[in-house]
Amino acid sequence: MKNPFKPYIKKFSEQAFWQKIRNYGRQAGLKTVYTALLLFYAYRRKETPAWAKNIMLGTLGYFLSPIDAVPDLTPVLGYTDDIGVLAFGLVTIAAYVDEGVRSKAKSRLSTWFGAYDEEALAEVDEKL
Repeated sequence: MKNPFKPYIKKFSEQAFWQKIRNYGRQAGLKTVYTALLLFYAYRRKETPAWAKNIMLGTLGYFLSPIDAVPDLTPVLGYTDDIGVLAFGLVTIAAYVDEGVRSKAKSRLSTWFGAYDEEALAEVDEKL
């Protein structure tokens, strides 16, 4: 499978990932951040194969990129393309998102969103 987001792989770094989540997580929204965290924690699993990691890095790199189809600084619409790209990446690598990955992502969400409605994440989890 060809990774259409390969050019974005080099834009990914863990430091930039955490910084974007800290600075723009609330603006991006709960589902977007949850999806990004699922990809990130699935990427960190040693059992995840290289082809899947490349897709994860490409989609996360796109999320981090300030230059994409719809700039993230655009109010309301800024993260719509990111959501689509992250969802594509997540569906493609869904087999590598286990309960441990979900648990880490949900735990981290509380850092930025405090108490949140877990039912709001059901739409993302249904894609897995």
